[in-house]
Amino acid sequence: MRVASRSVVHSDPEISGGTPVFRGTRVPVQSLFDYLEGGETIEEFLDQFPSISKEQVLAALELARDSILARARSD
Repeated sequence: MRVASRSVVHSDPEISGGTPVFRGTRVPVQSLFDYLEGGETIEEFLDQFPSISKEQVLAALELARDSILARARSD
């Protein structure tokens, strides 16, 4: 599943001060990583943020993975 970052993550100074959020919401993408870091599951995250779809979560994780791998390859 290749997803353009613009279709998943949005940053606008008028929305949450420019914090990257899931497109169409005010939910910071950082919240997903905070939940996962805290031991919560994707399903628990989705229960707390019903405006976010599982597809959006998986796409955000794919973008994060791709970014990490691209940086590792450029070193």
